[in-house]
Amino acid sequence: MSSIETTAETATASESHTARDGKGILITGPAMQQLARLCSDQGSQQVLRVGVRSGGCSGMSYTMDFVPATDIQNDDERYQYEAPDGACFEVICDPKSLLYIYGMQLDFSTALIGGGFNFTNPNATQTCGCGSSFAV
Repeated sequence: MSSIETTAETATASESHTARDGKGILITGPAMQQLARLCSDQGSQQVLRVGVRSGGCSGMSYTMDFVPATDIQNDDERYQYEAPDGACFEVICDPKSLLYIYGMQLDFSTALIGGGFNFTNPNATQTCGCGSSFAV
């Protein structure tokens, strides 16, 4: 591995955030800023639900939606995140989806092509070029 690759890998790893309890999905600095802004825009009564569903090019696809806090189920895993600027938000995930996305990293890109939220899932055995579909 070249020193440039090592530096890039270290920079990405050091910018990743976990939930306050050290668990949950990893969120990079750019994704953390974008999510904090979006959560603020949604209001305090909304939480971010992440998960997976059947479908997509490779068999399963990621889901990410704001839902009312009243939609939190008893068996949902709940993760509190705090952005560097102090903004806090909650991410929830159902137990079935968590089996497929545990250890996943969420990134955000402002690129004109391929921009938006990007998922890096260590559990995926196959991914699609669309970036939101995978197989395990």
